[in-house]
Amino acid sequence: MEKIRIRGGPDLPLRGSVRVSGSKNAVLPAIAAALLTENKIRLENVPLVRDVYSMMTLLGELGAEGDLRENVLEMQVPRIHREEASYDLVKVMRASILVLGPLVARFGKAIVALPGGCAIGSRPIDLHMTGLHKLGASITLEHGYIKAEAPRLQGADIHFEKNTVGGTENIVMAASLARGETILRNCAREPEVQNLCELLVKMGAKIDGIGEETMRVTGVDSLGGAVHEIIPDRIEAGTYMVAGALTRGDIILDRVRPDHLVTTIEKLRYCGARIETPETGKIRVVGSAEIHPEDITTSPYPGFPTDMQAQFMVLLTQASGTSIITETIFDRRFQHVNELLRLGASIEVSGDKAIVRGPSRLSGAEVIASDLRASAGLLLAGLIAGGETVVNEVEHIDRGYEAIEAKLRQLGARIERIKE
Repeated sequence: MEKIRIRGGPDLPLRGSVRVSGSKNAVLPAIAAALLTENKIRLENVPLVRDVYSMMTLLGELGAEGDLRENVLEMQVPRIHREEASYDLVKVMRASILVLGPLVARFGKAIVALPGGCAIGSRPIDLHMTGLHKLGASITLEHGYIKAEAPRLQGADIHFEKNTVGGTENIVMAASLARGETILRNCAREPEVQNLCELLVKMGAKIDGIGEETMRVTGVDSLGGAVHEIIPDRIEAGTYMVAGALTRGDIILDRVRPDHLVTTIEKLRYCGARIETPETGKIRVVGSAEIHPEDITTSPYPGFPTDMQAQFMVLLTQASGTSIITETIFDRRFQHVNELLRLGASIEVSGDKAIVRGPSRLSGAEVIASDLRASAGLLLAGLIAGGETVVNEVEHIDRGYEAIEAKLRQLGARIERIKE
């Protein structure tokens, strides 16, 4: 079992520069897209995180050939050995559901276990199933598995009842090989969805309206190979930006997309941080001596990302006043609150709202990470908590952050991974 130990304090500002890795949430659907073609897909700027290895293992079990070297991944699926993604593989990562659409679109059949991943409440996959059903697939759900079959998918007019990143990705991949035109309405507009669509276009897909709420996909008979760069991880970038503001530091992030971070930058400025973009692909964060309270409501892109909620909660424990965080995307996404209370934070949860009263002087303690972003929040709290903080169950953070302790050490944090 591995843990991360931080020796923090209120007067230990982070300084220096850090390189942001490729986006976990962009690379996973891109890997799934390799199932749509018999030709080779080359993905660049791939983050070396556990979810990438899990997705590679899943595709390997299906029959894919993969090679990952120095953040470059080559995948090829000339044929498959099986159409079933078993529970043993799927349970560790919710993004496994993204193989459903590509499998049924190219091979006519898919059997995928209901997914696992972060335990942060209800993330229904019915929108994926409804979309495939409208494309002509027969869908059954039994014994914990989704079974989808169709000789060939047919274009359709599909309206997503609610914003769904994974659902949009699954259906746009499936529609790329469907016969005729598919209209997708109320699409997720996240940069990761756009990055996937750009890959599909390179492979030969015909997609209009990328980045808009309505997309039109004209199906083609087959897709080819492509070389594609994964966008920088906006959540990793946001996490380090909060770290800079939280510790009253001065850090520079390299290889970032400021246009993907508009709401994060806006909220950090409201909290008192100085944010600069000294040159293309860089962001500088200079913390303020006084952190201002700020209300935050999570919402789909281009709104404030739910994946930054835990990190900002930690920042707001140091604000001079009361802040209210409203979580509208997922239920049960305040599980990190109890751990922050152990460190000395003053937070009250009422339904979908968390009331954060600051400033609180945090002191180190042993805490447990409940999910990926909560674990990042606990690491940030450890940076400013007096004494020693030990974060347990760090396998969550390894799912989505590449070498996080090494990067924080590079900025001056006293942090290490320990084994027991």
